[in-house]
Formats: sequence, structure tokens, C-alpha cells
Amino acid sequence: MGIRFRTIALSLFLSSLLYSLAFSASDNDGLIRIGLKKLKLDQNNRLAARLDSREGEALRASIRKYSPRGKAVSNAETDIVALKNYMDAQYFGEIGVGTPPQKFTVIFDTGSSNLWVPSAKCYFSVSIDETFGLYEFEDLGRRSAAIQYGSGSISGFVSEDNVEIGDLVVKSQEFIEATSEPSVTFLVAKFDGILGLGFKEISVGNSTPVWYNMITQGLVKDPVFSFWLNRNVNDEEGGQIVFGGVDPNHYKGQHTYVPVTQKGYWQFEMGDVLIDGKKSGYCNGGCAAIADSGTSLIAGPTTVIAMINHAIGASGVVSKECKSVVQQYGQTIMDLLVAQVKPQKICSQVGLCTFDGTRGVSGGIESVVDENAGRSSGVHDAMCPACEMAVVWMQNQLRQNKTQDHILNYVSELCDRMPNPMGESSVDCGSISSMPSVSFTIGGKIFDLSPKEYILKVGEGAEAQCISGFTGLDIPPPRGPLWILGDIFMGRYHTVFDYGKLRVGFAEAA
Repeated sequence: MGIRFRTIALSLFLSSLLYSLAFSASDNDGLIRIGLKKLKLDQNNRLAARLDSREGEALRASIRKYSPRGKAVSNAETDIVALKNYMDAQYFGEIGVGTPPQKFTVIFDTGSSNLWVPSAKCYFSVSIDETFGLYEFEDLGRRSAAIQYGSGSISGFVSEDNVEIGDLVVKSQEFIEATSEPSVTFLVAKFDGILGLGFKEISVGNSTPVWYNMITQGLVKDPVFSFWLNRNVNDEEGGQIVFGGVDPNHYKGQHTYVPVTQKGYWQFEMGDVLIDGKKSGYCNGGCAAIADSGTSLIAGPTTVIAMINHAIGASGVVSKECKSVVQQYGQTIMDLLVAQVKPQKICSQVGLCTFDGTRGVSGGIESVVDENAGRSSGVHDAMCPACEMAVVWMQNQLRQNKTQDHILNYVSELCDRMPNPMGESSVDCGSISSMPSVSFTIGGKIFDLSPKEYILKVGEGAEAQCISGFTGLDIPPPRGPLWILGDIFMGRYHTVFDYGKLRVGFAEAA
């Protein structure tokens, strides 16, 4: 990272001190309400996010296996948290740490489980009171801790003290004092730290999450918390997180509940994704999904994200492997589908994948030798997932009774609009009204998102830019396919995290 950019980033970070913090309140109904502050996306955030994405691109591209314990410092395991980009986060709240409490602005993140705040010993942390870290915390032997995110990493040591959340005081809470925040994300960020609300199973160092201690110390009415994220750009109020239950003023009708299928994240089973009311077919057999308040966008399999971005006219990148598959094997794949060959076996039949009993997988079947360089390029390994995508796309179009010429042209167009590996795809702001709805099937119910809800607008007036709220994330079985439903989804649908009954609920936000 250049000195020039570090200077700019530091200046931007200092300017973030000027924004106002959130409030907290507790009514007579026994619920603890924490007001959230909403911040608009800006060009500086996008610049920093893109720079960090370049650093994390190799990590994202290399992910093949997911482990629920992957948040550990070990480089041998990688986890969903490693893909999070907090640069786009928009919702923050205030907590107090220490005795007496010092105020910190944090992201309440259901996609991680640790609490961390910057230490006075942190070189890049300029937003905190310099006396922090001089408090006499209980000696925990200076256990070291580190968390790697796609948009940055933090490291430090474990401390213990009281944590104040609204009117509640959580006693003897372990947290990470971050002494190193090397990523530019954390320099430019509008927040001090992160308060994880996931399960203990993914807690670094096996620290007990704040939420667990709130329950065991009898601080909440019920083992339930809920999110209301205000998506009205004209409102000052950003939203609210409620501990101990739900606020009936923030949703309409009844919640649709689905059970947590794997503790760690708030993970559940999701059905098919619909584009303009038409089934994509990708999740007919079910897909895993997590509700993640620490992610702004909606992340999902590249196969479906490419279909969505094509339908909304989003920009993308050309995949040469995808184009090659269509040109060389497109008609053969089509013929096999028409002949009703099992879709999961098609790519192995054409020689691009190895069938593992359930699906085609890359197996280094054949390498293309670059005669000039004298080394293998591994083209076929890249063509296997491209073939798998082409099969899904063709199936989708065959179900709609499209002609073969139309299908081959459609698939070729999708190859030209693959989701940007840098994490964002722009759209024409003037075309939002004509874009299709995108819907998710959860608990047998359809949850719609309109274009105004899934397009992020950056800037105002003639300088405004619009980006797709969908980004690609490929997690292979058995961990995936996986969808991450971030703030775009949680803004439309009030979300309940029921720890007592191990379920997640969604209802239309009011």
C-alpha cells in the first residue's frame, strides 16, 4: 500500500469522527433497544474496498473447502468470515467497554462471534481514547488472537472487562484488544470494532460471545434478538437491534421461521431463487443460506448471480473458459440435456470434469501445454466449473421452451457478464424501473426484492452511480452451495434470531 494512499486513508478515517453515534433505549416491555446509525456509501469506501479486494482476490479464488472452525488462526482452514468486506457496511451502534466504560462504535455482526475493539497500542487506531488499554483488565496471560477477513485482518490479545450495551452491563466479558489493523479497510472504516452475534462454534480462541453471556447472566427477557434496518434513505434513524425479543412496530404480519441447520453461523435451508418470477432451478434441491448483518450485499453461487446480473443489465467480465466451453461443447451439452441425460453427469461425459458420485468436479483431467513457456496451464480445471454453469443455464432456458439458437446465444452472453471478481457490477441508474424482481424461497414462502431494494446507489445527482447488490461466492458441497443474505435482504425483511428455539424468522419490515 503506497504512502500516498495511506495518507489519504488516514485523513478519511479522521473525518469519520465527525458523524453522530447511535442511541440506546429500554422500554417497560423488557426489551433492550439499540439504535443503529446508517451511513451512505461513498466513492472513498468503494476505492478502498477495491484495493483490499485485490489483496484478497487470491484468497477468494482459491477457496475450495469450508470448515465451521475456519476462523482459527490456522492457514489450513478458511471460513466465510474470511470473505467479508466490511467496507460496504452501513449500520453501526454504540457500546461501552471497560470500567468506567469507554464508547466504541461497532458493527453488530451475526456472521462472526467475537467482540474486538482497537487497543491504545494499535498504531493505526486513532479514533479511540488514548487511555484505553491503560485500564487494569484481568490478566488472561496475554493470549494472542487474530482474525482474517477478506477485506482485512486484525490481531491482538484477549482482555476481559465489563461491556455496556444499552442499559445492560455484561460482566467479565472476554474481547480482543486489536493491536494491529493493517488493512486500509479499517483505516477508512466508519466503525471502531465488531461485536459478533454468531454461535460459539466459530469464536476465535473459543471465547464466549457477548450474546451468550447476556443470556447466562439473566440480562434479557427471552433468548431472542432481532434486527430492523431502515432502508429509507431520507430518514435519520438507521434502524434498531432489539435484545430480548422483537418490537412489533417494526414488522407486518407474521414471521416465517426456518430451523438453524448448522450452528456457527445463523444457517438455514433455502429453496429456489426466482428472477422476474421464473425459477432459476439452481436450488431446487435446496441451498444453504445464512442471515448476515455484517454484509451489505447478497452473495451467492456465480451460476445464479450471472443470470441475475444479465437480467438487470449489470456489467461483468468476460470468462474465456466459459466462452470456450460454449463454442466447443455447447451443442453437445444441449443434445445431452434434450436426451435427458442426468445433468450432474454431463460435464464428465464431455470430458471436462470427473464425476464424484453426485456432481462433476475439477480433476486436472488434461493439461494444455504452453509450448513457448514449457509449462501446464491447467485450462481444463477452469473449464469444469464453466461447464457446470452452462448446464444450469441451458436447463433454465429449456424449461422456458426457448429455441436452441436462443439458448446458445443466451449462454454466450452470460459468459460475457460473469460477476466481477472485485466484488461489484455497475448498472444503469436510469434503467432501475424496468429491472425484474429477484425472489428467494424460504420456508416455502417467496420473499421478493424489487430493483430499488437490491440496487445500491452511490453518490447523488449527475454523479450518482448504481451497483448491483449481488456478488458471486462459490462454496462447493457439502458446505455449499451457499447464499449470504446481507443488509439488502434484511432491510426489506425484519429478521429474528431465536437462540432458544434455534431458528431464524423473516417478516416484511414496517
